Amino acid sequence: MALDLLVLRGLGLGDLLTGLPALRALRRAFPRHRLVLAAPEAYRELLGGEADAWLDVRGPGPVPMSGCDVAVNLHGRGPESVAALRATGPRLLIGHTTGPHTTGPPWNPAAHEVARWCDLLGWYGIAADPADLRLGAHEGGGPVVVHPGAAFPARRWPPERFADVAAALKAEGRPVVITAGPGEADLAAAVAGDLPVLTPTLPQLADLVRRARLVICGDTGVAHLAAAYGTPSVVLFGPTPPSLWGPPPGPHRVIWHGRAGDPHGRAPDPGLLEITVTEVLGAARDRLEVSVA
Repeated sequence: MALDLLVLRGLGLGDLLTGLPALRALRRAFPRHRLVLAAPEAYRELLGGEADAWLDVRGPGPVPMSGCDVAVNLHGRGPESVAALRATGPRLLIGHTTGPHTTGPPWNPAAHEVARWCDLLGWYGIAADPADLRLGAHEGGGPVVVHPGAAFPARRWPPERFADVAAALKAEGRPVVITAGPGEADLAAAVAGDLPVLTPTLPQLADLVRRARLVICGDTGVAHLAAAYGTPSVVLFGPTPPSLWGPPPGPHRVIWHGRAGDPHGRAPDPGLLEITVTEVLGAARDRLEVSVA
């Protein structure tokens, strides 16, 4: 009977995508184990192939499982996630050191999110490649995708500026669509004007991004989908630095004015507001040339 390797990552889409290199390294390191991923069920249709079994867990737990052989904390360093994994009774718990009776490397607040989890596994002698982020190859030929939403207002560039960018690209003869996630229909409508608004399922969104000529968005899960398919992108950062969450090298352009702040704030971050329509249009035109070349 296969032993269970339990991995906790009960966070958002971007979080899960940045954890792929570590998740894949764990599969290679424990080939005889059944990899059980504890993550939100909403992402299973897109990413279920990365695990042998899936548990619907949002947040740090609890995890509805017992008797696993190895438990891996790819969720964070808080006491809730540590306690949730300990409650499953693992022989080995892999995670950051968080105080007495824990092992692992110290938490590095300056680490990029992809490198953080690869470095964690490296401390335990498990090799992980931070570049192993791809879900598939960019196909191209589709529209420019403008995604104005983000989880918190602090990371949302003003809709009227997204609207100006979208309208300018349309006026240049480029096909443009506006996408909306759950609860974002009004925001997308404020951006769209007479452009089409799409409210795709996650697999549909992934396919749209894979085929897009370009993705323009803030620091959100759609940016990580663009990185996962190698789709050219323009990503507007603020208040979180791209050194922590930015895309890998490739056909991506990051715009960041150097101001850090609260990513969970209830108003657009001042640094994000310093980004101009002219900057975004310039970056978009540059990336569109790359996608055509």
